[in-house]
Amino acid sequence: MGKPSKRFEALLNKSKNLTPQPVLEAVQFLKEFNTTKFDQTVELAVRLGIDPKQADQIVRGAVVLPHGIGKTLRVLVFAKGDLVSQAEEAGADYVGGEEFAAKIKDGWTDFDVCIASPDMMGIVGPLGRVLGPRGLMPSPRAGTVTPEVAKTVKEYKAGKVEFRNDKDGNVHARVGKLSFDAEKLAENIRAFLDHLESLKPAAIKGHYVRGVHVSATMSPGIQIAA
Repeated sequence: MGKPSKRFEALLNKSKNLTPQPVLEAVQFLKEFNTTKFDQTVELAVRLGIDPKQADQIVRGAVVLPHGIGKTLRVLVFAKGDLVSQAEEAGADYVGGEEFAAKIKDGWTDFDVCIASPDMMGIVGPLGRVLGPRGLMPSPRAGTVTPEVAKTVKEYKAGKVEFRNDKDGNVHARVGKLSFDAEKLAENIRAFLDHLESLKPAAIKGHYVRGVHVSATMSPGIQIAA
């Protein structure tokens, strides 16, 4: 990794003495770091007290944030019959079957979300080697394998966020853009953390949420008071 820029070092010095902040105050500090010409993505990093090697402690899900994420997601739907027109009317960017499976096998992944009706999993299942590592594989647990494809398309177009813990037990998620009002960003963060709390595995005995940091694309992280 290269040496941090002078701009980033200045932001790091500004943030390193901060104590953990309430959500709104953390967002307000973060917005002071907006020194770039592009609209930075705001991301949460949550350290969980789970053992990611245990199947009953995997934390995975999806949540619709109240103010979206500031990006229109490209949605691919695997469906047939009446569900094709329903998905198209709901705003899906691509709807089909084997023709899209063939494109994916050839390396095409120009979409952000992949949704499949259950009767299409025979076609979608073999795509796991391509879609899995990219976090695009449809899953019943994430709600992306569903007969309600139209409803799910609308949710993702409205700002639904998928997440899953990594190998170290951390969860990362986009929660908006730095241009959002501080109050709206704070509401998105609270909605995400509330949903994450609702997914606490029964096997967890100690602290579930060990630490929360919010950052933007080109900024240091600010710790949120748990």
